[in-house]
Amino acid sequence: MAPETLTLRPAEPSDTEALDRLFGQSYPVLLKPDYAPSVLVTAVPLMSKAQPALIASGTFFVVCDGAEIVGAGGWTMQAPGARPGTRGVGHIRHVVTDHRRTREGIGRRLMRHIILHAHACGMMQLHCQSTLTAVPFYESMGFVALGGIDIELRPGIHLPAVFMQRHLA
Repeated sequence: MAPETLTLRPAEPSDTEALDRLFGQSYPVLLKPDYAPSVLVTAVPLMSKAQPALIASGTFFVVCDGAEIVGAGGWTMQAPGARPGTRGVGHIRHVVTDHRRTREGIGRRLMRHIILHAHACGMMQLHCQSTLTAVPFYESMGFVALGGIDIELRPGIHLPAVFMQRHLA
């Protein structure tokens, strides 16, 4: 379906099960070209659970095609890993498109909304811990890669990623 037929709204607690399903089904497929199977088997289960606080934040959104969630993502002032934030800096969180619906403009529409929303809330820049797979997408949305990072998902379980930034002012 064309992006114009899709709806975008804030996530709700009742979306948790659908978000878990979206993350759990899409991350393994989308990330497979860029990560070793040993990384995926340990990291994907940890990345594939919707975070209740993120859903309740008012800054996490879903894209729906009818009743089906086909994209999700948002931003927070708090940095990932429950680290304190910095005034004026937002952090991109859990952006994903259904792996069967890539290249339909869903992610682009979602990111435009996230960027506008964060700017309207006073953010002057956005930071992103991008998967290796998503770097070209974020670059197309105006983010700049600043270097490789290693995200510790749990002690002993790491995900290679890229730290990216976009100025909003």
